[in-house]
Amino acid sequence: MKTVFVTVGTTSFDELIETIISSEATQALKARGYGRLVLQVGRGALLPDADSCPNIRLEAFRYKNSLAEDIEQADLIISHAGAGSCLEALGAGKPLLVVVNDKLMNNHQLELAKQLHVDSHLLYCTCSTLTETLRTMDLSVLRPFLPGQPQNFANFLDKALGIK
Repeated sequence: MKTVFVTVGTTSFDELIETIISSEATQALKARGYGRLVLQVGRGALLPDADSCPNIRLEAFRYKNSLAEDIEQADLIISHAGAGSCLEALGAGKPLLVVVNDKLMNNHQLELAKQLHVDSHLLYCTCSTLTETLRTMDLSVLRPFLPGQPQNFANFLDKALGIK
């Protein structure tokens, strides 16, 4: 069964969780052949139960010692735009859709997502465009982000954030 793994890291991003479990988003996932949705909700107020999504098999948790197994089992990862979460997903070679939290002030996440998108490593959107992005996304355009090169990633972050 094709699986989507959603992660918000250690943050709270209830808007992403609300949006991804909406009937519109789950129908879009189902139409693309996904049958299982695994949510890592962090410290958010929402912890949906399995019955929240009649269109798709749902599992949700707050934290685990490691997300490696969830990432490995995923056919698509949807993540907040935190650098650590992006790096972990990209390092695993999984298709990544980043949802930028446009409610954050001085949003460095947007610059990171834009640059990784320009380099064809991920797709990105906001919560308001997530469902449409799920309907229209073309994962075949994504190129691998070569793991094992932490200095390249550090240089990339510096560039994306305008430090260098």
